[in-house]
Amino acid sequence: MNSLVKIVLCAAAVAVACFVPASRAAVESGKPAPDFTFTDLAGKSHKLSEYRGKVVVLEWLSPGCPYVLRHYKSGNMPGTQAVAAADGAVWLQVNSSAMGDLEAATSLEWQKKNGVTATAYIRDQSGAIGHLYGALTTPHLFVISREGTLVYQGAIDDQPSASTSNTMSAHNYVKAALAALKAGKPVEKATTQPYGCGVKYGSEG
Repeated sequence: MNSLVKIVLCAAAVAVACFVPASRAAVESGKPAPDFTFTDLAGKSHKLSEYRGKVVVLEWLSPGCPYVLRHYKSGNMPGTQAVAAADGAVWLQVNSSAMGDLEAATSLEWQKKNGVTATAYIRDQSGAIGHLYGALTTPHLFVISREGTLVYQGAIDDQPSASTSNTMSAHNYVKAALAALKAGKPVEKATTQPYGCGVKYGSEG
């Protein structure tokens, strides 16, 4: 019985470590998305404001996170990226984790291996962009309208699990937000609670 209790407690501890409690968002949905400058994997500098006039999706990730892997192995994240790309949206991947960051060449290999369709991969090693948006988990997604307004932030879907079993039948909040923008309608669900592995910011991030 004692061994069983220990197993249950350990499992609970792992679950808690992978979920981040609700907290006040750094950026409010319905408000202008904060601008930032970033360097892509090729070493070229860009600004978020350069993409005004296009829908932008920000995806926080950590390649080793089981929740991130769930959405890539199932095809859910690449499929959502493909939907966004088909409508001309810009997709920016952001890695703000001090632990689990990949070198530029390795990041490119990871993207290719996982069928990524993205405009850029950002190594946010200082954590500045992550803190600016209040990124809590990997994954954590933000959708910005053509006018530069943050219209959605939170989880990719309504299934907070690392299991792939219900992934394709889940309600995809990001696809719903993109569809609403395409139709010229308000995003019905502007904020949800993100789930996944907590972003591992550095001590100075």
